[in-house]
Amino acid sequence: MNAQPRFFAPLARLLHWLMALMVIAMLFIGAGMAASVSQRHEWLLNLHKPLGIAILALVIVRLVVRFSTRQPPLPADLPKWQVLAAKASHVLLYGLMLILPVLGWAMISAAGDPVMLSSSVQLPALLPANASLFALLRKAHGFLAYLLFLTVLLHLAAALFHGWVRRDGVLQSMTGSKN
Repeated sequence: MNAQPRFFAPLARLLHWLMALMVIAMLFIGAGMAASVSQRHEWLLNLHKPLGIAILALVIVRLVVRFSTRQPPLPADLPKWQVLAAKASHVLLYGLMLILPVLGWAMISAAGDPVMLSSSVQLPALLPANASLFALLRKAHGFLAYLLFLTVLLHLAAALFHGWVRRDGVLQSMTGSKN
């Protein structure tokens, strides 16, 4: 008998919460970079690049875990539009977590700057230096970062709705709590 699991796999939950912290930190670091032209900008940039690459690597691991483990089902009484919204928002979250780091990497490459993860680890350029392409990629990166922020807020709102209003076990399936 293949009973549906009540909880996400432990590794899936660990990756979810680790990446939630990383993505939220990344969004605030990015906002701080955009708002600063001081020495703090370079310090934030040196945090932003390796964190972005770590998110890229972890989202790939997370996708492997997601497709190789069984997930708990959504509640049977959930309206179809909410099921569709849940699925679409997850596709959007995963897509943005994949696209934004690659876009940032390409943007830095197009700026003609080295993509440094540390003082001694440099990634290869994805694109040749091109100022107009850099400007386009920078705008796209900023726009998609705002979209990610909005999507994270909606995801959080939906989780709290399930946990506090519906009390249907959806939030608990990712926290691992039995209550």
